[in-house]
Amino acid sequence: MGKIIVGGVIKKDNKYLLVQEAQEKCRGKWNIPAGHLDPNETIFDGAKREIFEESGFNVDITGIASISNRVLPDDEFLGIIFSTEIIDGEISINPNEILDIKWFTYDEILNMKDQLRSDDLLIEAVSNVENNKIADKDFIIIIK
Repeated sequence: MGKIIVGGVIKKDNKYLLVQEAQEKCRGKWNIPAGHLDPNETIFDGAKREIFEESGFNVDITGIASISNRVLPDDEFLGIIFSTEIIDGEISINPNEILDIKWFTYDEILNMKDQLRSDDLLIEAVSNVENNKIADKDFIIIIK
């Protein structure tokens, strides 16, 4: 069984928030705030938790930016990335998970492919937010 990854694209003042990964397998790569879904956690709650843990921001989920499914011999996951709006909070870094956190313009992100973790997936999610190609979050039904 593969992993489920959840996270969110945060846009403010025409810039996007990216976090620089501290984990050895992707150390130094920039990513959107995202991580593994915990057991007994909805995808909405998991995304909000991961975003808060990696950025310090509490967010509202506003839509679905992308859904991806990667099936490779050494990398299998389902990724659900949401569009978000900041409710409150301030930048906060846990150095065990994140090296740095910065705001980037859309053009800057497009020009840093070699510096991004899963550049194709990250750029797709950010591009969907940039171009207002967001799916309604109500398409997801949570059954408890």
